[in-house]
Amino acid sequence: MTRRGAMPGYVARWRRSLRRVRVGLRRSGVDYFRGDGSDRFALAGLLLTVPAIACGTLFAPVWCSPAALVLPIVAGGLILRPASLLGLYATAAAALIVESVALGPYTQGPARVTPGIVLVVAACGLFGLLVAQFRARVGVPWRRGGTMLFDLRERIRVQSALPRLPGGWHREMALRPAGGQSFSGDFVVAARTHGGRTLEVVLTDVSGKGMDAGSRALLLSGAFGGLLGSLPPHAFLPAANGYLLRQDWDEGFATSIHLVLDLDSGDYELFSAGHLPALQLHAGRGAWEEKSADGPLLGVYDAAEYHPVKGSLSPGDVLMLYTDGLVESAERDIAEGIDRLTGEADRHVAGGFEGAAWHLIEACAKDVNDDRALLLISRKG
Repeated sequence: MTRRGAMPGYVARWRRSLRRVRVGLRRSGVDYFRGDGSDRFALAGLLLTVPAIACGTLFAPVWCSPAALVLPIVAGGLILRPASLLGLYATAAAALIVESVALGPYTQGPARVTPGIVLVVAACGLFGLLVAQFRARVGVPWRRGGTMLFDLRERIRVQSALPRLPGGWHREMALRPAGGQSFSGDFVVAARTHGGRTLEVVLTDVSGKGMDAGSRALLLSGAFGGLLGSLPPHAFLPAANGYLLRQDWDEGFATSIHLVLDLDSGDYELFSAGHLPALQLHAGRGAWEEKSADGPLLGVYDAAEYHPVKGSLSPGDVLMLYTDGLVESAERDIAEGIDRLTGEADRHVAGGFEGAAWHLIEACAKDVNDDRALLLISRKG
């Protein structure tokens, strides 16, 4: 037996090993993404290119100009840390001085070191230093830094994927960020709950657009995805509102619409937080109906209440959820934009709305400088 408070030897060794693993992960993971990964190999390679270019300028001036020194300088700005970059700049400056002295002030031809070449090299060095300082400030690593933004974009895309629906149902979504960017302030989270019998979809429009709203959209999509299905439908928007209020952002508001659809009966409820009304096509009448629910914007004030509107999708009916970038612009108001959207949607009735979401954005808001999202859910006849 061990006395009280003592720890068996194998437990102590296990804890020490676990502590070492944690420290190693912290150094290799957190420090790496802070940009502290070693760049000595990249620095050594770029330092070797500087004398190689200088030798080429001296012995093969037809093939190598003194201006070629901008190549390692620009590359260094993209992959080196600022401290390492200064060493590369010092080496490049020394190479320019050697070339000037060796070639002489009266050299003619492409190998001549002119004041213009010096200015070009210096300007590229300043540009590279600004890029390196920006990367160091935001914590982007010198290796695979671009893949981090790619991973963020893919995470938003995966989180916005709609679940498969049973036979007799069709769903699709199209998202178009402002200015052709990769990040958008519009996002969708969806899940099938209650044993797969219910489809819950939340379409949110974060304040701002494009890259300005992309980081907030990424954070909110993760939070909303965790809340969806974990709370009763009537409690989702109040919880989302409370989460947004706790962030205390300068532009901390968002609009959102929450659809709760029974896939067996076609009955649904819509909860709205300041969002535009949904549009339902009644196949029997061939007419569109606006479905508006009451509720304030997310992130505006606490204790907000959200009251649903109910409806039902019969065979052949279609339900559209969308953001304001699709129907609102400087040239037209929202009512005109909705009329245009429903008019274009009528063209797809015969085809069953297969692939209609992308075409509707192209037809109604192709060149609008705003994020646009459209979600279609139809019940096949």
